[in-house]
Amino acid sequence: MKNGTVATALGSGGRTASHRWKVLGVGFAANASFSAAFSGIPTTAVFLRSDYHLGNGGLGLVLGMLGLGIAVSELPWGLLTDRWGDRRVLLLGLLTTAAALAGMALFVAPSGAHVPSVTMLALGLLLVGLLGGSVNGSSGRAVMAWFREGERGLAMSIRQTAVPAGGGVGALVLPVLASHFGFASAYAVLALACAITAGFTRHWLHEPSHVDADGARTAHGAAGATGATGATPAKVSPLRNVSIWRVALGAAALCVPQLAVITFGTVFLHDFSRAGVLAISLTMAAVQTGAAIARVWSGGWTDRRGNRRAYMRVCSLLTAVLFASLALLTGLAGLHHAALSSVFAVMIVLGGVSASAWHGVAFTELATQAGTSRAGTALAIGNTCVFLTLFLTPLAIPLLLSMGSWPMVWAVASVCALIAWPVFPRAVRSGKISAAPVCDPT
Repeated sequence: MKNGTVATALGSGGRTASHRWKVLGVGFAANASFSAAFSGIPTTAVFLRSDYHLGNGGLGLVLGMLGLGIAVSELPWGLLTDRWGDRRVLLLGLLTTAAALAGMALFVAPSGAHVPSVTMLALGLLLVGLLGGSVNGSSGRAVMAWFREGERGLAMSIRQTAVPAGGGVGALVLPVLASHFGFASAYAVLALACAITAGFTRHWLHEPSHVDADGARTAHGAAGATGATGATPAKVSPLRNVSIWRVALGAAALCVPQLAVITFGTVFLHDFSRAGVLAISLTMAAVQTGAAIARVWSGGWTDRRGNRRAYMRVCSLLTAVLFASLALLTGLAGLHHAALSSVFAVMIVLGGVSASAWHGVAFTELATQAGTSRAGTALAIGNTCVFLTLFLTPLAIPLLLSMGSWPMVWAVASVCALIAWPVFPRAVRSGKISAAPVCDPT
């Protein structure tokens, strides 16, 4: 390949540069399918509580199992992705996740007088999390392999947008299915979505031929490209890279307010502000829709500005302020909280969007620091930390409710967002990223 040119035949089998958008579409669909489960199921919290005869403690436990399963499996799946390739791992993960959800529809859904135990429900959701953890790292590695520096922030943000997009669809559809047709229908729809996405993966997702065995050369600039912080991909293992761990741990702290909204936002709106099912569904869908839009915008904006790390730090401060305001408003509402239901809904939307907008930027930074050949591991580190938060947050909220009610929940969320600010690494230098591809040295 000559200097300064972009390869037109990038993938195996003569696939052209435009094929990368199909790969991105597969990554989006895979994340949306699984997000509809791990973000959508919590929006049925009110019906989970009633149909499975759960208290708030039991509800927090079963919702936390999804996060625990993902957190425990992310790193093994990421290491396996770097060894096997993204296609095999994504296909395996989607098909087994579909099977697990189908099994829940058949055996772990309330039917008539039969109510599955909290143990069965918790183990079922744990299994879904363990298998679905394959989706994040494998789809992210595929996107990193097909897109060059200068495009990756936007591409990864679009892929990450699938999380709130899938969660938004789940928030609109799953409560309706669970309340009118039972949880068997909700689990079955989720299983079908994963199975259909596996078909798209088999047809379109292939390893690009421009990546060598070590991932060291790509026509799209996976190696030698200057990242948003002005640093080349690290040669050390992501497991020993302090910068990668700082991004991952900062992301975990900033996920606390986001996950508080996702897992217990419906309970707050129902129990505290006396909102109805329609209002709750619309509010949670607005959170996910706003987060999706913010992620796409932030990916493109940080690509142009070269300020990923600065953007993450600003998001942490803004989120801390919004949740502190929500805590204050909730504390001052007193007996008039039902009259402020619309205000609470708006605050939940604003806080939820701010706490979600940075995801694509953070995961682009993780993958860029590691390089394409180790992106699966780096993304797995980030997702492990994030989903450990998904496990712990719903367990902690019932304890906070028993100690100080909702103002304490939102105050703790604000503090966690503030903690992320010094944890996120500072930018090495500012400046725009060059979108020019790295030339093939041969």
